[in-house]
Amino acid sequence: MQQDQTAEAQIKALIEAWADAVRRHDLSGILAHHDQDIVMFDVPPPLQSRGLDEYRKTWDLFFPYHEPSQAFDIEELAITAGDDVAFAVAILRCGSATISGPPQKGGFLFRLTIGLRKVGDDWRITHEHHSVPATD
Repeated sequence: MQQDQTAEAQIKALIEAWADAVRRHDLSGILAHHDQDIVMFDVPPPLQSRGLDEYRKTWDLFFPYHEPSQAFDIEELAITAGDDVAFAVAILRCGSATISGPPQKGGFLFRLTIGLRKVGDDWRITHEHHSVPATD
């Protein structure tokens, strides 16, 4: 990443590249900025994944339910960055054909929280948390 970019701009570009890789089912792109020791809390089982190998396996479960033409779009992204630690929160639209329309059948919105740390000149994703509101 370019040195003259702010931390927030670097992180925004990293998250957008991750979402684009998900849309294309590009596993190497999805994993490109994730730390070896990532911890992910997800909506479907498993409840948590620890380490890059476990994180990688979750995409094998996801891809059969997500067509490459469907949305995986970051909305309402907010980033807070320090010198070597940052977090980002967003709403993620998954499964809808367009970002502006309501989720289509099988599509939904969920909350996304990402924790990052700076290693050398690069930001690494160390934590992902996906959630949906509880229903009664």
